[in-house]
Amino acid sequence: MRHRIAVVGSGPAGLTFARVLHRHGYPVAVLERDPAPDARPPGGMLDLHEGLGQLALDKAGLLAEFQALSRPEGQAMRILDADGTVLRDWRPRPDDRANPEIDRGQLRDLLLGPLDVQWGRGVTQVVPGTRGGVLVHFADGRQETFDLVVGADGAWSRIRPAVSSVTPHYTGVTSVETSLDDVDTRHPDLARLIGDGSMAVYGVNRALVAQRNSGGHVKVYAQFRAPLDWHTNLDLADVEAVRSSLLALFDGWAAPVLDLLRHGTAFVHRPLYVLPVSHTWTHVPGVTLLGDAAHLMPPLGAGANLAMLEGAELAESIAAGSGDLDEAVRAFEEQMWARAGRWAKITTAGLERLVSPDPTEALALFDQVQPS
Repeated sequence: MRHRIAVVGSGPAGLTFARVLHRHGYPVAVLERDPAPDARPPGGMLDLHEGLGQLALDKAGLLAEFQALSRPEGQAMRILDADGTVLRDWRPRPDDRANPEIDRGQLRDLLLGPLDVQWGRGVTQVVPGTRGGVLVHFADGRQETFDLVVGADGAWSRIRPAVSSVTPHYTGVTSVETSLDDVDTRHPDLARLIGDGSMAVYGVNRALVAQRNSGGHVKVYAQFRAPLDWHTNLDLADVEAVRSSLLALFDGWAAPVLDLLRHGTAFVHRPLYVLPVSHTWTHVPGVTLLGDAAHLMPPLGAGANLAMLEGAELAESIAAGSGDLDEAVRAFEEQMWARAGRWAKITTAGLERLVSPDPTEALALFDQVQPS
């Protein structure tokens, strides 16, 4: 008899888990609170690493399709000084496929494929150890039981409390996101400044990062160290007030760099939260976690990659198992904790250097990762 398996969340982790199980002929219920796949903006770009996200897609049988959609040229990285001087201008080789970029929306659609996602099914709580298995409570009052519930529902997971009392804590770094549309036509000078990939400018305890997406769309992130309540006297819904506040924060930076903020169409406040570097839990039969639900870390390119590989590995462990579902999950968790702990240390140290009192730390970190 096949196990009753549910994954909560239709992000990269949950969908990769479901696609790999589907490839092996295992049914899985994908439970998503959003009413439809396009209910919210999908976000910016992801760079999928050869040994992580790309490996997960290979396990799902989707690597060739990913390669056709991805943008290897998006690996380019340019670093400027606050006065506009170009400090580094790294461009990938034509055959470089180490970390190609893909729009989050394109990745979501690729992973969705034939999956039958149950949209509009928000989960409020799971209760393991009941007579019928793990009891799932839905926002509409309904209940359902499963043999395994996988929490892939992000930073503020509703599944995490079933295995851990730990909650995310603020890093001290806030990110405010804005966007530029049709940049090549409407803002050609900025298009040239950004290049084919990403551009970053680092100052004292602050940074501006611009990332080219497909279709002439650019995401801009203003990052800075501040108290969580830094915006107490600021209406975050007032676009011009937020713009003025950010321009004051980056006062003195080169005019072309500040144009990234001047031409932003809207602003989204995203304080950066993390879970403890070595977050583990006492194994609970019938419940486990993937991705940000398990190991929320600074957004420095590792999170989604790890989440996807974890989803693929857990699915393969279940498909290859002798029927002992709990044994497969236990083995997966031990492997996940060790690898995620290493990456959490790397990304935590990276954030400290990228948004630092000493801007040369950011440049030194870049040189370590990608020598000029």
